Amino acid sequence: MNNKEKYLKAFCEALNITPEQTEGLVYTGISEWDSVGHMNLIASLEETFDIMMDTDDIIDLSSFEKGMEILKEKYDVEF
Repeated sequence: MNNKEKYLKAFCEALNITPEQTEGLVYTGISEWDSVGHMNLIASLEETFDIMMDTDDIIDLSSFEKGMEILKEKYDVEF
């Protein structure tokens, strides 16, 4: 499984959504991605990629696409 597949899986499992729902997905864009869902997502991403995200990055992760950008730029996760 490559990193993009791992990322997609982490998103889908944390928010209990389908892969199709991730395209263009933004924070609070669906009821599952509320503040509790956001923390579940962060925990899932940290576990999946064996990282510890900074508070600023947790706050900045505001969309599916932005999350990949943050992981690539700050945590050296290649997609």
